[in-house]
Amino acid sequence: MKITCEKNSLLKGINTVMKAVSSKTTMPILECILIDASADEIKFTANDMELGIETKVEGTILEKGIVALEARIFSDIIRKLPDNIVSISTENNLQTSIKCENTDLTIMGRDGEDFSYLPFIEREEGISISQFTLKDLIRQTIFSIAQNESNKMMTGELFEINNDTLRVVSLDGHRISIRKIELKKSFGEKKIIVPGKTLIEISKILTGGTEDMVDIYFTENHILFEFEQTIVVSRLIEGNYFRVDQMLSNDYNTKIKVNKKNLLDCIDRATLMVKEGDKKPIILNISENRMEVKITSQIGTMNEFIDIDLEGNDIKIGFNPKFLIDALRVIDEETVDIYFMNPKAPCFIRDEQESYIYLILPVNFLDAA
Repeated sequence: MKITCEKNSLLKGINTVMKAVSSKTTMPILECILIDASADEIKFTANDMELGIETKVEGTILEKGIVALEARIFSDIIRKLPDNIVSISTENNLQTSIKCENTDLTIMGRDGEDFSYLPFIEREEGISISQFTLKDLIRQTIFSIAQNESNKMMTGELFEINNDTLRVVSLDGHRISIRKIELKKSFGEKKIIVPGKTLIEISKILTGGTEDMVDIYFTENHILFEFEQTIVVSRLIEGNYFRVDQMLSNDYNTKIKVNKKNLLDCIDRATLMVKEGDKKPIILNISENRMEVKITSQIGTMNEFIDIDLEGNDIKIGFNPKFLIDALRVIDEETVDIYFMNPKAPCFIRDEQESYIYLILPVNFLDAA
């Protein structure tokens, strides 16, 4: 095999597929990037058996061939080469030469035939959304997946398609995040659980253009994202997702409308009173047309009043401030509506169309006043 590529093209390809290179494996081939120039295109592939990424790289094929190179050393070499044309050639013994200007490095490759190719996914029926929309859906839900593996289901997000509606749901036992969008055409019904790791890595690759589309296809065990010159295939999380609709309610005794930025800035200031790892709640005391935001810790105290539009009963309720901040940060509206039932029931932050819903469980607090 012999190919020539611009350094920047190589780096772009490497950076894209590196997200699927296995870091902990007993199979050395999974620590490699496959360079496939056996046809008329140059393709880079990485696959850790859970997540696989393939992308096309611009360049010239002088001799067709295929080789797998250790990802870390290959990445480091290309990164530190001059900004110029890079030549990569492989001998019969898989010894691979990487040349650029006056630099000539040699590393040992592995047989590309031993590489674990991505599973084949039928592209019969799928959904198509803009990169901007997919990136936004991930941004507005991914923060409430569980970080540990004790409940595998909570480490993923539910993608639920119902005719022309896509609903994305995440939860971690303390909160639920839901985003809903309309699709351009009807699909039928489908429920799958996509690993959070997959969505985080896809979000990093997407350029986020409103005109650039992502085609998404499903099988029983895999999901495929196809966009620009790249495909991402991920294994799905098996099982039935939580019955989220049973946890939602439209009943409320208290509703407030508040300027989002004012509330977010206020809670941000309150967290200055909390040491990292300290679980001090923030207390919202709502009465008449104002809300008192209060926090007390070993560092000190903070009290601040915010103007609100109040509908219903007065209420005093405590929350983990991080959960409120996480939800408020991803809402793009200038004002938000927050619904409360009682100090022991979750609050709901949602818009009238329910294009977003954030459920947050309250926490107990000692009422000193």
